[in-house]
Amino acid sequence: MEHLPVEVIGNILSRLKAARDVVIASATCKKWREAWRNHLHTLSFNSNDWSVYHDLAPNEFSAAPVIAWLMYTRDTLRQLHYNVRTTPNVNIIEKCSRQKLEVLSLAHNSVTGVEPSYQKFPCLKSLSLSYVSISALDLSLLLTACPKLQNLTLINPDIAMSDAQAIMELNSSSLKDIYVEAVSLDKFMLEADSIENLHLKDCTLEAFELIGKGSLRVLKIDDVSVLHLDIGENTENLQIVDVSSFTIMWPKFYNMISKSSNLKRLRLWGVVFDDEDEVVDLETVSVCFPRLSHLSLSYDLRDVCGLQGTSPLENVVVLELGWTIISDLFSDWVAGLLERCPNLKKLVICGVVSEVKSHEECQVLASFTSSIVRLMRKYMRVEVQFEYE
Repeated sequence: MEHLPVEVIGNILSRLKAARDVVIASATCKKWREAWRNHLHTLSFNSNDWSVYHDLAPNEFSAAPVIAWLMYTRDTLRQLHYNVRTTPNVNIIEKCSRQKLEVLSLAHNSVTGVEPSYQKFPCLKSLSLSYVSISALDLSLLLTACPKLQNLTLINPDIAMSDAQAIMELNSSSLKDIYVEAVSLDKFMLEADSIENLHLKDCTLEAFELIGKGSLRVLKIDDVSVLHLDIGENTENLQIVDVSSFTIMWPKFYNMISKSSNLKRLRLWGVVFDDEDEVVDLETVSVCFPRLSHLSLSYDLRDVCGLQGTSPLENVVVLELGWTIISDLFSDWVAGLLERCPNLKKLVICGVVSEVKSHEECQVLASFTSSIVRLMRKYMRVEVQFEYE
């Protein structure tokens, strides 16, 4: 061990990540202490790593040793994961700016007084803020201070809006991937020319607007309440649309993605339509999305997913169908969809089965199983998979 280069030791300590483990390991000898001071590139401060603090109140660290660690290691750090509360609060943005940090993950902290002209992150590619208190203005300024940022994650942030600021506006020319969870705002506008992946989850928004240059490839919306959704008119590069537990105005939503001729995956799961008369028909899906290979529809859509028309879904190889409350009509719906997919290779049937079932419910499930067995004898080439919850 004594012949290991100090750079290799630094790499070993970096793989430990947790500050507690690095402290223990660096006590091995003088050479290892030199490694963590001069060659550490990944470090994690997490109160969960220090079980003794769980029995103390409040659950906080002293700021002095944390600051000392950052001062020792910040010149070489490439990744910092920071999930501790300190007394007083440590301004991570101030301590770690103007360094070579590439990944920064903050949790259960506050960010205030961002000065992008001074507090720059010239190498930062990934930023994650979880349960962080920050104003809309500071968040916007923080993105400005990260000219190479590619990945942004916002999970349940406490975003303060000023009286003069009705819209949260974020702007990044380098951003490619954004994940937003548990955010409640009136208006959220994102201007990102290079955005490829947009994922909204458990959000409540009055309006969300994406301004880009048509680079979006993946759109995921999961359990989101939004009155006005706009991802722009240039959606030719969109390849995946995954929408679940979402209330939409289908004509407007369809018009938003209708130009996505390169769409390969379409998932509409537990979607509720704003108008009872709105219809999703396979003819439209077939004509507008000729490259579609994966199609997923929940049983809730059966009454509004028309089987009219004759255009086949030539390229669909995986078909995923599900229900929340099964009925005898489900197998008929499955049969109609199978006829439209001549090159299908795999059928996945998803269902919800309650713990306590009446005799009638058991009979319906048994009848459905028998009908599927009979139906699939016509499609011996198709793999069938059942997923129940």
